[in-house]
Amino acid sequence: MIFDRGLIRRRLMRAAHREPSLFLLDYVVEDLCERLSFIKRSFTAIADIGTPAPVLAQALVRQYPEGKIVWMNPALPSDGKSFPKPQPYQQIVGDLEALPFGKEAFDLATSALALHYANDLPGILIQIRQSLKPDGLFLGCLLGGQTLHELRTCLATAESELCGGISPRVAPFADVRDMGGLLQRAGFALPVADSDVVCVRYQHLFALLADLRGMGATNSLEERLRKPTRRALFLRAAELYAERFSDPDGRIRATFELIYVSGWVPHESQQKPLRPGSAQMRLADVLPTKTYEPPKGT
Repeated sequence: MIFDRGLIRRRLMRAAHREPSLFLLDYVVEDLCERLSFIKRSFTAIADIGTPAPVLAQALVRQYPEGKIVWMNPALPSDGKSFPKPQPYQQIVGDLEALPFGKEAFDLATSALALHYANDLPGILIQIRQSLKPDGLFLGCLLGGQTLHELRTCLATAESELCGGISPRVAPFADVRDMGGLLQRAGFALPVADSDVVCVRYQHLFALLADLRGMGATNSLEERLRKPTRRALFLRAAELYAERFSDPDGRIRATFELIYVSGWVPHESQQKPLRPGSAQMRLADVLPTKTYEPPKGT
């Protein structure tokens, strides 16, 4: 097990009860809805899986007003203060590791900034595919491998200097090059994966850490250090961060890599690749011929 799923639920709930930091989620939701707008069909049964706040579910209501939308979240507040009812979508509690859906229940499944906390990502993708009807679409976004590489470097360096070793503090994230293959292994047709890198600037390291707490995204690794971390370590990490990853105005940079994934449940109406060797024209006859001459003197 990589992640402590119980701890993730508690931290998401704490963030929801306080003042959640939603700027990154807002950015992702806008992009996901724009991608959906290019798909010329209507979806009537929609699942939003694991998204840590109802931002995506609310956007889907606006985009598909006739659709039935279910938002599944592992940490819905029990008092209803943070996400009050009634809402134009159904709220249910569930965990990514065991989706509470029947087979072929939806024609669209979405997920924003949740799947990177999965202990078994291939297994979850299979569950999502099974919950979709034939020709159903899955569209999601998760954090990728470049995410918070600056923070990871500075914490590791500071801990090595002060403690003589390092402990896991920043989660390992998926690689965009692997996601298309994972979708295909899960049984999706026409899989697509692409990435977008967002750089966020902060006044200092502690402002970044405050935002991560507001996202419910602080350390939830099973192998994390279980005793409190000395403040001296964070102070040293803040110094290193300012030295290595700051702009001329003194503000530091934090990278978030967003991996967008999509795939369709196979259906006979979908495009299929031609049989190898069935082409009736050479590619060279279609494409113009280009020549390259190296620069003189090389």
